[in-house]
Amino acid sequence: MRLLKIFPAVFLTVACCGQPDVPAYLDENRPLDERVEDALSRMTREEKVAILHAQSKFSSPGVPRLGIPELWTTDGPHGIRPEVFWDEWDQAGWTNDSCTAFPALTCLAASWDRELSALYGKSIGEEARYREKDVLLGPGVNIYRTPYNGRNFEYMGEDPYLAGEMCVPYIQEVQKNGVATCLKHYCLNNQECNRHIADVSLDDRALYEIYLPAFKKGVQEGGSWSIMAAYNLYKGQHLCHNQYLLDGVLKGEWGFDGAVVSDWGGAHDSDQAAAYGLDLEFGTWTDGLASKGKSYDAYHLAQPLLERIKEGKVTDAQLDAKAARVLKLIFRTAMKSGKPFGSLNSPEHLEAARKIGAEGIVLLKNDPAASGVKVFPVELDQVKKILVVGENAIKMMTVGGGSSSLKVQHEVSPMEGLLAAVGDRAEVVYERGYVGDPSGSYNGVTSGQDLSESRSEDQLIEDAVRAAADADVVLFFGGLNKSSGQDCEDSDRNNYSLPYAQDRLIEALVAANPRTAVCLVSGNAVAMPWVDAVPAILQCWYCGSQAGNSIADVIFGKVNPSGKLPFTFPVQISDSPAHNLGVYTCGADVDYKEGIYVGYRWFEHKDIKPLFAFGHGLSYTEFEYSDFVCDRKLCQNGSLHLALKVTNTGDREGKEVVQIYVGEENPLLERPEKELKAFAKVSLAPGESKTVKFEIPASELAYFNPDSHSWVLDPDHEFKVYFAAASDDVRGSLPFRTR
Repeated sequence: MRLLKIFPAVFLTVACCGQPDVPAYLDENRPLDERVEDALSRMTREEKVAILHAQSKFSSPGVPRLGIPELWTTDGPHGIRPEVFWDEWDQAGWTNDSCTAFPALTCLAASWDRELSALYGKSIGEEARYREKDVLLGPGVNIYRTPYNGRNFEYMGEDPYLAGEMCVPYIQEVQKNGVATCLKHYCLNNQECNRHIADVSLDDRALYEIYLPAFKKGVQEGGSWSIMAAYNLYKGQHLCHNQYLLDGVLKGEWGFDGAVVSDWGGAHDSDQAAAYGLDLEFGTWTDGLASKGKSYDAYHLAQPLLERIKEGKVTDAQLDAKAARVLKLIFRTAMKSGKPFGSLNSPEHLEAARKIGAEGIVLLKNDPAASGVKVFPVELDQVKKILVVGENAIKMMTVGGGSSSLKVQHEVSPMEGLLAAVGDRAEVVYERGYVGDPSGSYNGVTSGQDLSESRSEDQLIEDAVRAAADADVVLFFGGLNKSSGQDCEDSDRNNYSLPYAQDRLIEALVAANPRTAVCLVSGNAVAMPWVDAVPAILQCWYCGSQAGNSIADVIFGKVNPSGKLPFTFPVQISDSPAHNLGVYTCGADVDYKEGIYVGYRWFEHKDIKPLFAFGHGLSYTEFEYSDFVCDRKLCQNGSLHLALKVTNTGDREGKEVVQIYVGEENPLLERPEKELKAFAKVSLAPGESKTVKFEIPASELAYFNPDSHSWVLDPDHEFKVYFAAASDDVRGSLPFRTR
């Protein structure tokens, strides 16, 4: 936290009227471009270069002579990272930098709720503002291409429309606090394995239809003030200085006027950094302040850039273009007056985290066939003993996983949440069942938990099975964790199966007690060889500070589950497109041979039945769809108008996510069977009906034609709109035709 604010050292002259003559760059009433131009005219070449690169792990310098303050960034996107030492990664040991950990972005995406996205952005923006941060490094919208990607939990799923719609309110609300979002990681950063050397090849259609739209929406509709370039390569150039995607697409086609920030250590070449797209360089692997010649002055956009300008290899106009974007970022954030004060760890933020978590949790299965009784919701007046099994019921998940690791005052574990909800109404007992990762530390932040265990794998299972025999219900908490090789930055998963012999444990538990529910804590899909035997499955994600309370709210029915999957769960990894085609690789060359057929598009194209489909999610009540309405004809420059009636036919209040997919019949260029084009979350009391209306611009129905490099909507063609509760649960369809 910056305890001292730098106030502009303004040199004022007195005009004839006796009023100070304020320099244009300090006058917030003037247009931003005019202020930037004025500031540039007053800066030396060395000052312009200085603001283009870091001065510490997370800050870059301003222009002290002109009173232009430094810029402070912080990791997100799920909470505000604890303070670190100036030139080190480890935490600085502050006692007042614990934050609210919000649910991982997979959970937010699973809520399919734009209002919750806005609440998320408002809350995390207030925490960043309180901590005097200028740039929040998030949200992340990289597409879920493979279940192996260790960083999928930080992103918003496999569908570009869903990810785009869910990131926009987040961005807008964060920035109302005078804190910039840094939309990341632009782009094609869809795996962690060898992320610094992976050179991605794909066709332009897949690039424009699948991997770019969420970024485009975040830039053009969300208005993100900065964007983080990714580690990987495209067309042989690293994304942090990529001529095609930074200069050509982002700044050219999309008109992005913000700053391009390197991922930490993502810049590799001084000539390309000077020439292509990069504006603000962080984390380049020098020794920081430690060694002469390897300090922050050795960054590619530091002394090497000055040398190239003096040699005539880089022009002052090129330097000014970069400095102008960084100045805009500073003026919009660090130098903006009238910002709110923000707040940290407030009751409102904790409640927001709890609400978002509960509404993102997905009820995957709730079938009485195996046990004769639905397990969820657990009715406390019908049970006397609840057995909780699994390390993930007690393990802190806010610590670890990479740069999104957080320090919280307290994380409510699933076990704590269950105990608080049950009180003295039933007995709750715990068995560990398996040992995953007993450690709990990252960059000096420790969980404080002692998860050491002396029992063998066989003994742990035997003890859990014995306890399960006389329990009224068994709640198994497993899944993944944030250790290397699981849900973790800088590594991909080792395989698709559950680790630590969890499959064996689950099968033994359900054999001992058919009223066994599996609660998965993870940010990724997993294989479920026991899926038919288990009556209930809950996808719980990483829900942050209030995880246990969010989970308990759903398990005991305080909150009716309404989450829907933001990505497909394959039965086996070979069903997933990149793996089916053999093009998932940790080598230097990564070929996206599946093209536009990512996620549910692939499964429908190949007629592969998923384990759980994109958009799937059950409720404790039932919803009926009826009275479908659709325009019969669509003008090329018009909009498609749709309507339907949704009725809650059950006996509980609940929320339903209505999903609208559109497919073209006999297209001129091959297209997926259907694609998500709209959605809405509707809250209904028992017996209540609501008419839900949609308006879809014709431009949303177009495909990208790589030959003409343009978006095309085939004229005089038949289309079909699908009214669905999930990608594999279509409740009605109607045709329409383009004109």
